[in-house]
Parts: sequence; C-alpha cells; structure tokens
Amino acid sequence: MSILHKLSSSLGRRDEVPNQELAREVAGAEDKKAIKELVDNLANKSKAIQNDCIKVLYEVGALKPGLIAGYTPHFLPLLQSKNNRLQWGAMTALNYISNLKPEEIYAHLSQILAAADKGSVITRDNAVGILINLAGNPEYAQDALPLLLEQIQSSPPNQVPMYAERALPVIDAQQREEFVSTLQSRLEDMEKESKRKRVEKVIDLLRV
Repeated sequence: MSILHKLSSSLGRRDEVPNQELAREVAGAEDKKAIKELVDNLANKSKAIQNDCIKVLYEVGALKPGLIAGYTPHFLPLLQSKNNRLQWGAMTALNYISNLKPEEIYAHLSQILAAADKGSVITRDNAVGILINLAGNPEYAQDALPLLLEQIQSSPPNQVPMYAERALPVIDAQQREEFVSTLQSRLEDMEKESKRKRVEKVIDLLRV
C-alpha cells in the first residue's frame, strides 16, 4: 500500500508534522519499500509531493542514514534542481550519509561545492557539513581541510561562528595555524559582538 497518503500535502496540511511522523515510522520499521517509493516520487508531477518526499527522506537520514545511503546517485542530480526545496533537501540528505559513503561523496565533491556556491544558506550549511565529515576521515582530510577553510573564508559572516564550532574537532595540528588565521581574518566582518565572541572562543581553544 502506498504511503503517499500520509504526506503533509496529501492530508491538506501546511506544516511538517505528518512528514516528520512518517519519517520516524519508516526509520523505526526500516521500511525499505517505503524509502524506494519516496525516492521514486522525487520526480512526481506534484511539486508538493516532491517537497514532502525529500523532507521525509532527509529526516529518515537524520535518524538512520544507512536507510538512504544507497540512493546517493538519486540525490546528486537534485543539486541542480530548479526546485530549491529539492536542491537543499538533497544536500541535507547527502550530508547525513557522507560518513557512510565517503568515497562516493568525495568523487562528486566538485559538483557538491558548485551547488553550495549557487545555492541557499541551507545548501551551503550542509555542504560544509559534508566537508567536515570528509575532513574527519584520514583518507580524505588532506583534500577536504583546505576546501573547508575556503568555505569559511568565503561564507556569509553570520555562518562563520557555526562553521568554526563544527569544524573544530577535525582541525589537525598541521591546519591549526591556517585555521586560526582564517578565523581572525573574518572577525572584522562580524557586526554582532556575540558572533565575534563565538569565533574568538574557537580561536582560544585552538591555541591551548
């Protein structure tokens, strides 16, 4: 039986609660058939159903990323979608599965970063998340860390504190000074004192 009737749009709802409940149900049951139906309907003629399906899929990814990891080839083309919700939703899904499929994600890193440069703040946030996950993997750290620094250097000032805090655990001794230098160069871009203090705290932690 189809699960599409449980989507928010099918229920006439404008909130995401039904989608979140469905994600918990699918993840809890490890319902692979439901996952496939959701993926298949990312190309549904209804934009509302597309949006609901990507929402459920990345919510499942947050709970049990292994359930959606096999669909990486389906998410990657959506990074060029004209439907913004599909674009950043796909990037969110890829972020959740990047620790499980690092080789596959790394192979498409240029595509991921190109989408981040052109996409929304959420798209960029999740692309940075992917770089952080790759930087935490010894096999990909050498390439991922410089790209992560580039993203922090060029990102909107409001995002710098979050990126700095999230990146902190994967910064190794070789990259420490460059990371500190990058963060220091961004301090003057921040108008809010609270954001500057968050970045300064990360700098202090790196100097301990």
